[in-house]
Amino acid sequence: MLLSAQKEWVKEENCPTIACHASTVLALENGEVLAAWFGGTAEGKDDVDIFVARRIGALWYPPQRITADPALPHWNPVLFRAADGGVILCFKVGRKIAHWKTWFVRSEDLGATWSAPAELVPGDDSGGRGPVKNKPIRLSDGSLLAPASSEQPDWLAFTDLSRDDGRTWTRQPIIPAPKLKSGRQIAMIQPTLWESAPGQVHALLRTNKSRIYRSDSADGGKSWCEAYPTALKNPNSGIDLTRLSDGRIFLAHNPCGRSWGERTPLVLSVSEDEGETWREMLTLERRRIPGEEFSYPAVTNDGCVLHITYTWNRKKIAYWQIQVDG
Repeated sequence: MLLSAQKEWVKEENCPTIACHASTVLALENGEVLAAWFGGTAEGKDDVDIFVARRIGALWYPPQRITADPALPHWNPVLFRAADGGVILCFKVGRKIAHWKTWFVRSEDLGATWSAPAELVPGDDSGGRGPVKNKPIRLSDGSLLAPASSEQPDWLAFTDLSRDDGRTWTRQPIIPAPKLKSGRQIAMIQPTLWESAPGQVHALLRTNKSRIYRSDSADGGKSWCEAYPTALKNPNSGIDLTRLSDGRIFLAHNPCGRSWGERTPLVLSVSEDEGETWREMLTLERRRIPGEEFSYPAVTNDGCVLHITYTWNRKKIAYWQIQVDG
């Protein structure tokens, strides 16, 4: 299944930040690749902005800085394509996660230049709209479904639906979470989505219960079943997946079974039965010294070529290009 795998660094000496985290990746039809992340002195500091870099040929070019508010921290960029060919970059802005607002910029020239930042849902104060970490998917009916979550006040996962290619969004119902004996719900955030058949949508979710949970929708994300645990371990860390046209799903994740455990190793797993079972295919990173972190992967594909970015020890953004059979 694995034909080739090549690792590179996105963020090197040409990026003027001490720390970086939460990358996103997008493959373009001209062979270029875009990556974005947030960077500054440390996560949550007021000097944290969004950076976007282009890979042309085999070379990553110096990143551009995007700032919606120079007095507030920026978080969690998400890249995706509009149906008209434009590139949209969403990101969060705010000092407290519970009070995030979602902003976006748009490029009409494949990431060479970007529009002025604007709010994705003007005036919304619900803790963030649109994609929270992972990319939206385009459903079989042409609409966009964004995996979303909020932490106001509890961790709640939901989806946001756009029928006009990202210009407006309609918040969908919360993905139901199981209740604990205390009566509180299991905390779930940062879904990653796929559609297995028209209207049949599925979500894997980060939780604080040492497992990735799953929920399913039979109506295009308008309603969801109560989330249930999978066999996939999760140390309360971000995950992401991409589905190929042949039905194979590739998931990047940390298979550690302790809540708030170490974010290592980072592996790529594959499912050939719509996420019912998984097998590890490739270890992307493994801890060599105590305290190392390899986390918050982003995954997309261009045919049978996978593109993966992730945080490397909060100091660099790593990129893998992986060719699988097909």
